[in-house]
Amino acid sequence: MINMVETVMINWGYVIALFILGFITYKRKSLDLLGSLTMVLMGIVIIFSAGANWLLLLVIFLVLSLIATKYSKSYKRSLGEYEGRRSSKNVISNGIVAFMMAAFGGYYLPFVGGFIGAIATATADTLASEIGILQQPRLITTFQKVDPGTDGAVSVLGTAVGMLGALIIGISAYLLGVVSNPVSAILVSVISGTVGCFMDSFLGATFERANMLTNEHVNLIATITGAIVGILLI
Repeated sequence: MINMVETVMINWGYVIALFILGFITYKRKSLDLLGSLTMVLMGIVIIFSAGANWLLLLVIFLVLSLIATKYSKSYKRSLGEYEGRRSSKNVISNGIVAFMMAAFGGYYLPFVGGFIGAIATATADTLASEIGILQQPRLITTFQKVDPGTDGAVSVLGTAVGMLGALIIGISAYLLGVVSNPVSAILVSVISGTVGCFMDSFLGATFERANMLTNEHVNLIATITGAIVGILLI
């Protein structure tokens, strides 16, 4: 049985690993310096408030996002849509809701759903944007064909990949012990992630295209939507 001293040592081991991860993301130009530091600080709070397994779910989102971002990098650059190094604004807009759910919710059951819903939304949206750009999209409000990278554009490929990303988050949440019921974990993740992702597209097609919201605002509202759906479903 692990005693308190061993638990503290294990947690500090995760903190060290988190600093190493932050350094790697900065050196590989995936995040800028402030973005990496923000990620590390948020991660430390999550470790000591909710547990390392909750943090690992966020790490899975990060890894999936980095892979999707690097995929077909040359093609994205030719379109002018390659977002190489992300900033602290991106880290906060995608992660602050999940951070709040973990930091202040802990294992209180509804906040588990909010945590998973927020991460599933961020994952689904990122993968849908980064992979869906490879297919001719349509504007979500009118279904007219638009150029890849257009705010509010959706595609069959992007939607499918986004739902797959949400599914991976759900399965991971169960395997990491964040949720004990595999069916609940998957349903909450896929449904909340899909709803949140479509909310992101709708806001992009309306308010962002009208310059009433920024991409960070849209991401934040989408993750809040995913978190609310997750709380209602858990």
